[in-house]
Amino acid sequence: MSEIKSYDIAANRFNTNLKINSLPINSWDLFAPFFDKICMAYRDITILSAISKKQQWEYNKEFNQALFEKEHVIVVTDAHLNIVHATRNITDMNGYKPEEIVGKKPKIFQGAETCEKTTKQIGAAVKNKKPFEAIVLNYRKDGSTYNCWIKGEPIFNASGKVVNFIAYEKEVA
Repeated sequence: MSEIKSYDIAANRFNTNLKINSLPINSWDLFAPFFDKICMAYRDITILSAISKKQQWEYNKEFNQALFEKEHVIVVTDAHLNIVHATRNITDMNGYKPEEIVGKKPKIFQGAETCEKTTKQIGAAVKNKKPFEAIVLNYRKDGSTYNCWIKGEPIFNASGKVVNFIAYEKEVA
């Protein structure tokens, strides 16, 4: 019993720092399956905040809402479109673990049936440093396809220079 009490105290301290409330012990049967997801999302928020601070983003979006309420995948690239971070929930969408795609370009998700017209429109928006929104046929790690809604935009630093691009993604029917 003391292990459970110690765990509850540690979890409460951890959750307090993350601005979420811990649930009573009798709620664990409902809460436990989602605890790992919550921890991963907060880890991603911490990483995104660190990237934002390091790159001096002039960008003020709530990552909490994107990850928790909308269940979006967030992919951040550098100014040359190399992936620098993908949230852990990307694995649920396409089978890739974030560490497998860091350093690669988002084209890793495209294939033979991906619409060339759509990818050219996205490319033009990126080149012109403009936001975009599109649905793209992407490929999972196993080769199967899925429709991916993407809302992307450039991220500028305090000097007005594009330092990153961010994309909010979600599988759609």
